Amino acid sequence: MIGDKVEHFEGKNKDPDAVRSHIEEYLKTEGFTVQTSSPSSQGVVLQAKKGGFLRGVVDADRAMTITITGSPDDFTVRIGIGKWLEHLGVAVIETLLISDLFLVVDVAESTWNLEIEDKLVKDLKTFVG
Repeated sequence: MIGDKVEHFEGKNKDPDAVRSHIEEYLKTEGFTVQTSSPSSQGVVLQAKKGGFLRGVVDADRAMTITITGSPDDFTVRIGIGKWLEHLGVAVIETLLISDLFLVVDVAESTWNLEIEDKLVKDLKTFVG
């Protein structure tokens, strides 16, 4: 899928909840509205969307969708575009992680998404070490 990034970290001993918190704060600092699912043994899902003029470029029901799965020594972060899910915080995480969270996007969306993803991945790699 265009704009879908997967980063796998091994041997970093970084709590996935700390990674989630860092990503959430980074996105909020960048002006995104962020919602997070309840953590479970399957992982956690974050969604971020930005208002303003970008609503004309990226559909209002679409959001950057991030999943974090694994343990402190072996975890994966997947970033892509997905449908903004109302009430993500109370959704059942297992259903979200096994369903198709990520959408195929057109060129305008993928260009915007790639830029944001690249910045986020660079920041994440610095944070994780």
